[in-house]
Amino acid sequence: MFEGLSNRLEGVFNTLRGRGKLSEADVSAAAREIRIALLEADVALPVAKDLISKVKERAVGEQVLSSVTPGQQVVKIVHDALVETLTPPEGEGALKISGNPPVPILMVGLQGSGKTTTSAKIALRLTNRDKKRVLLASLDVHRPAAQEQLRVLGEQTGVDSLAIVAGEGATAIAERAMREGRSGGYDVVILDTAGRLTIDDVLMDEVVAVRDLVKPHETLLVADAMTGQDAVTTATAFDEKVGITGLVLTRVDGDSRGGAALSMRGVTGKPVKLLGMGEKMDALEAFQPERIAGRILGMGDVVSLVEKAAEAFDENEAKKMARKLKKGSFDLTDLRNQFQQMNKMGGIQGLMSMLPGAGQMKKQMTAAGMDERKMKHQIAIIDSMTLQERTFPNVIKANRKKRIAAGSGTSVQQVNELLKQFDKASKMMKRMKKMGGKGGLPGMPGGAGMPDMGNMDPAELQEMLTKSGLDPKSLPKMPGGLPPGFKN
Repeated sequence: MFEGLSNRLEGVFNTLRGRGKLSEADVSAAAREIRIALLEADVALPVAKDLISKVKERAVGEQVLSSVTPGQQVVKIVHDALVETLTPPEGEGALKISGNPPVPILMVGLQGSGKTTTSAKIALRLTNRDKKRVLLASLDVHRPAAQEQLRVLGEQTGVDSLAIVAGEGATAIAERAMREGRSGGYDVVILDTAGRLTIDDVLMDEVVAVRDLVKPHETLLVADAMTGQDAVTTATAFDEKVGITGLVLTRVDGDSRGGAALSMRGVTGKPVKLLGMGEKMDALEAFQPERIAGRILGMGDVVSLVEKAAEAFDENEAKKMARKLKKGSFDLTDLRNQFQQMNKMGGIQGLMSMLPGAGQMKKQMTAAGMDERKMKHQIAIIDSMTLQERTFPNVIKANRKKRIAAGSGTSVQQVNELLKQFDKASKMMKRMKKMGGKGGLPGMPGGAGMPDMGNMDPAELQEMLTKSGLDPKSLPKMPGGLPPGFKN
């Protein structure tokens, strides 16, 4: 997400390194490049102009603090301007699900935008995070099997769906759904309306009729982020006809430009409330302006990373792993579990996008041949091993490697690569165990045998990385340079 824009902005900030004070010429040149980067990312022209004007106004003559570089100072100014542009008025960013139950949520959008799947994702999110009882109801009587699709998604997510009655119209289904919501004790009823390939009067009249009947607390437009400015145009049209309260952008994980996400608030005046980040039913994130701005500027989104880790975190497994690390008995089953944890947290690409210096890191990962596909192959290789082979990899010789490769649909070379990777990981664990003493990582169970990096100053952390066999100079660079205290 936002890869192209992040890479362009990183180049702009790097040109400002080493300056003592930001002159008007410096700022104008940087602003021009930032504007081009925004327009190339398909950001709406009025939004780009407004953003640039805020940056220029605040950056000219800005005295650079002794503890930061001019590049870092401009990053901060651009970050604040982005947050202002993306932030809705107080109270409008979150889903409105309070009120007398059942609270109706109306889902609208064009066909193919992912509206039905998003309805099920929201239902799952409200069930798991907000502990709400949710009823799903499909009002799509035009698309073949649309109602059946929502019923199947409801079964997959463990969310109830309204029984299908053949021949009913959209308003009749909506009325029955609200009746069922009241009698069944549901907190929220999600109404998935019919989509069309284009905006037409028939579609709008049907949606307006349902809206007037149920009086929804939220009318959410589901739009495909990959369509860029077309998504913004669609949002404007729906708002004029129906009156939307917010937006859900889908396929954001596949949109390297991010123009729709950045333009929606500025052009429509309506907040983006949720982002669809993948095909999995739990791949739905709240739109957090601070975090989005951090990702765009290569500063990462560590808060979201911690939240994803907490969701995927199994306390019993963590304690078991801590005991194994303490003994130095890290095996291939443990490595497989780590791969699975990464998948739960969004995979390699998802995790990389949340770390500082993500753009540079992704390039290094690609150069090293690390991607989602390779990780799946490695899990398949480990699954093809016996318990003895996972526990004692040293017994895996030529004949066993051939059998494992055949069983996993991979090559002997790939098996060898995995074993080398495991050997490096084992050695790293042993080194960190020796260095860590009794300290543990912040938030991890005590005695994990890992050094407490939270209390280290930059010099100590740099020394630890060097002793671990890592060259700090090879670490991805932050826009504008490394933080004070690190030698580059």
